Amino acid sequence: MLLRKENILIVDDDVDILELLQRHLQSWNYHTYKAVSVKEAVTILRDTKIDLLITDLKMPEIDGAELIKFVSEHYPKLPKLVVTGYPSVQDSLSFIKSRVVDYLTKPFTREELQNAVNKSLAISNENNQKAIKPSEEKNKAYGDIIGESEKIQSVIQIIERIKDNKATVFINGESGTGKELVARAIHYQGKFARAPFIVVNCGAIPENLLEAELFGYVKGAFTGADTNRDGFFQAANGGTIFLDEIGNAPLSVQLRLLRVLQEKEVIKVGAQKPEKIDIRIIAATNSDLRDMIQKQTFREDLFYRLTVVEIHVAPLRERKEDIPVLVDKFLFKYGVEYKDRFIKITPEALAILNRYNWPGNIRELENVVQRAVIMCDKIIDVAHLPEHLKYTLEFSDANFEPLKVIEKKYIEKVLRATGNNKTKAAEILQIDRKTIRQKLSE
Repeated sequence: MLLRKENILIVDDDVDILELLQRHLQSWNYHTYKAVSVKEAVTILRDTKIDLLITDLKMPEIDGAELIKFVSEHYPKLPKLVVTGYPSVQDSLSFIKSRVVDYLTKPFTREELQNAVNKSLAISNENNQKAIKPSEEKNKAYGDIIGESEKIQSVIQIIERIKDNKATVFINGESGTGKELVARAIHYQGKFARAPFIVVNCGAIPENLLEAELFGYVKGAFTGADTNRDGFFQAANGGTIFLDEIGNAPLSVQLRLLRVLQEKEVIKVGAQKPEKIDIRIIAATNSDLRDMIQKQTFREDLFYRLTVVEIHVAPLRERKEDIPVLVDKFLFKYGVEYKDRFIKITPEALAILNRYNWPGNIRELENVVQRAVIMCDKIIDVAHLPEHLKYTLEFSDANFEPLKVIEKKYIEKVLRATGNNKTKAAEILQIDRKTIRQKLSE
């Protein structure tokens, strides 16, 4: 069952009513936010996408009627449901009735609440549907994530559940599947979107520098450390740090990461005093960390600390229904960039793109579309696609060759198909990279 995506904000100075409403709404799979004052409610509204406001009218300092006026002008599309226990509700609503979808008088039944919530959200959905442009409806975008498949919608469901807290997240998937896009969606679709988002590619920084780059260092910690310097963790304080290719981090860095996760503090290289940080850690890799644990190249305790929430991004070959919408996105992107117009694609060319298994995943698809846009005039046809995507014939060869020669040709064929990615080729051939290099050198 797909979880509901609506966020509902409940505002009431009566804590018991707040808890009652939250229990009912959560039993219907809604995600809820609570506020005991208008001030707290406005703070939540500014930092979070809310789909329905449920508010009391009589509250201290600023009452619910003022909140409704504020919301009606700043968030005009947000539906509002009033819940009040005062008998003068009709008088109170006389000047705001046109801005409120429905209201309930306390005490109310569970069924009355459910009907009112359904009515409010239904009216909101009708209004939003009228405003949706055809292109937006077609692309089904969530931040920069685009896809119609169940696998990608499942990823979006998890993001919706975790975007507004700082639980540690681990993203796994093949190279080119969009792991960084998922990390960015977690950060920028949630209430911490205004806080820093720092990306660190652990595989791109030399091992001897990674520790200092991540945690910072103090003057004199090593040769060349002329001043105190903050690291990536300090730069991301209050927000999110995305550690890409975490499997490449050496064991010394893994031990320091474990302390960050356990104690919520970092120690600069050469320092003695720890610094407290408030941060969300998202890690990602295309390596098999469980296999690395067996080989003792990755710490098991760190693995379990990182995988509080685990998200698997499926390869493109397992969600081919996403290919047409991704192609549309890239056609628009590169059509505008290179041709100053939207480029189209023939059904025959799109069928070839749908048939191919994309070992390089979305990154490879984007490169193919980008090249095709450059090569075509207005419409991409089969002729504009690379030869290796098209159907090939395997002719029998009467001149038999030694097994070593055939083996070499097959390895070279797999390498071409994977864009000379030896790691991916080794996975397909079920051998290690060292063996590939050895066989090619022979």
